[in-house]
Amino acid sequence: MAQQPNVLFILSDQHNAKVLGHQGHPDVRTPNLDRLASQGVRFDRAVTQNPICTPSRMCWLSGQYCHNHGYYALSGPNPGGLPTVLGHFRRFGYATGAIGKIHCPEYWVEDDCDVFHETCGCSIDGRSPAYASYLAERNLTHLEDHGAMQEFGRAGNQTCEGRPSKVSYEDGQEGWIVRQAIPFMRDCAAQDKPFFLHVSLPKPHQCYTPAQEFWDLYDESQLHLPPNADYEMAGKAPNLKRAAQGWRNRQWQLFEPKTFEAGRLRKLHGYLGSVSHVDHAVGELLDFLDQSGLGQDTIVVYSSDHGDYATEHGIMEKAPGICADAITRIPYIWRWPNRFPAGHVAQEVVETVDMVPTLCALAGIDALETADGKDISRLLQGGTGEVRRVGVTEFVWSKSVRKGDWRLVYYPPEMFAADYPDGFGELYNLADDPWEMTNLHFQPECAAKVRELERELTDWLVTTTRPATVHPLKPYDTKQGVTRYHHTVNADGKTNPARIHPIAGSNYV
Repeated sequence: MAQQPNVLFILSDQHNAKVLGHQGHPDVRTPNLDRLASQGVRFDRAVTQNPICTPSRMCWLSGQYCHNHGYYALSGPNPGGLPTVLGHFRRFGYATGAIGKIHCPEYWVEDDCDVFHETCGCSIDGRSPAYASYLAERNLTHLEDHGAMQEFGRAGNQTCEGRPSKVSYEDGQEGWIVRQAIPFMRDCAAQDKPFFLHVSLPKPHQCYTPAQEFWDLYDESQLHLPPNADYEMAGKAPNLKRAAQGWRNRQWQLFEPKTFEAGRLRKLHGYLGSVSHVDHAVGELLDFLDQSGLGQDTIVVYSSDHGDYATEHGIMEKAPGICADAITRIPYIWRWPNRFPAGHVAQEVVETVDMVPTLCALAGIDALETADGKDISRLLQGGTGEVRRVGVTEFVWSKSVRKGDWRLVYYPPEMFAADYPDGFGELYNLADDPWEMTNLHFQPECAAKVRELERELTDWLVTTTRPATVHPLKPYDTKQGVTRYHHTVNADGKTNPARIHPIAGSNYV
C-alpha cells in the first residue's frame, strides 16, 4: 500500500460562510483561508447537519445524521457503541489527537485519542489541565475571555459585545492549540506514523474578543452591515422576528454608547476580528506543514460547526438557527497538493457527514459502516454531478432542506399554531435572494416547489433512518458489528440503510 496520507481537520466555531475574503466579503481579512481555498477545493453549498455545537460535532466525527445518533442539544451521555472517525483511523495504525473546543458527549472522543486537550472546559473533565496550568502560571486565568468578559461579572457571560482580548494571541486558546498541534504532527513524522489530528478553534464564537492585533484590523466607522441587517421581515418565522425585536429592545450592551446601532457595530467588529484571529491560526498550521515537508502528504480540511448571523436579520449570534442560510451553510475547504485541483469551486450540495466516508476512501481504509455520508472524493478531484439530491439541517421539530439554489424550512403545524393556525413554512430562492429577505412559501406560483421539497425531506428521512432490525435482511460477516439472534447490527446497534436499498420493493420493506 502507498503511504497513507495524514489528516488535519480544522474546525472553527460559528463561522458564517459569507465572511471570507474569497467569498467577496467587503471587509473581512482572511489571507490564509483564501490561500487554502486557492490551493484546494471549496464547496459553496456545504450544509451543516445541526446548528448547535455538540450535535453538529457528533455528525462531523461520526459521519452519522442527528436523527440516527439522537443528539440535538449540548453535551450529554456517552453514545455507547457509536464509533468516531478518530477511533476508526486509530484501528488502522494512525496516531490520533483532538485539541481545542471538542464539546462532545462524555468520554466519546477522549477514549479514541492518543492526545486530547479540551481548552474551553466543554468536555466531562473540564478544561485541559495543561492549558489551565499554563494560564495560572502566567496569572492569566482571570483575563482569558472566550466564555465571558469577566470584568462585567454575570452580565459579561457569553456576551455579544466586542472588544479586544485582554490576553495575547499566543496566550489565548488558538495560539496555545497551535503550539500543541505542531509538536504532535512533528513527533508523528519523526516516528514515520500517519496522523489524524482534529484541531478545533473556539473562535469566532462569542465572546467576540479577538487579540489586539486582529481587533486593530478594523475600523467600525468603515464596516459594511449586511444588506438584510434592517428590513421589514414580513413573512419571516415568528421566533426569528421575536429574536430580532429582542436584540433591538433589551439592554445587552456593555459599553457606551449603549444603543442597538452602536452595539451591533461593536459585535460585527469583534466578529470580523475573531475570524481574522482564526485565520492566523490556520496560517500557522499551514506554514508548519509546508515548511516541514508534510504538506504534500497531508489532507487539510477546514470548516465550521455552524454559522453566525453576524448581524444579518438584526440578530447578533446564532439563534434561532434553523431559519437562515447564515447558520445552515458553512465554509468547507479541502487541500491535498497535487491530488486535488487548486482553486476548484464545487457547486454540488454536500454535508458534514460526507467527511468521514471521503477520508476513509482517500486513505484507502475500510469504510466506517456506521457513517451515513457520501464519498465526495470525485468532486474533490475536479469531477461534477450531484452526490445527493438534498442537504438537510435538523432540529428535533424543524428541518432545513437545501436543493440547488432552493432552501425550504419545514415546521410542523404545532410550532407556530397561534400565529399561523393553517401552518407555516419558509422557502427561498438563493440565486435571486441570497440574503433571504423574501419568503416565497405562501406564493401560489411556488406551491409546487414547496411540495417537491417536502417530498424530498420525507424521502430523505425514510431512506436514511437506521433501524435496529429489518426483515428479511440476513446475517452477514462484518468486523464492524455483531450478529445476535438472527440479526447483524453495527457497533451502534443499528442497521446501515445501504443494506436496505437492495430489498426495497419486497413484500416486507
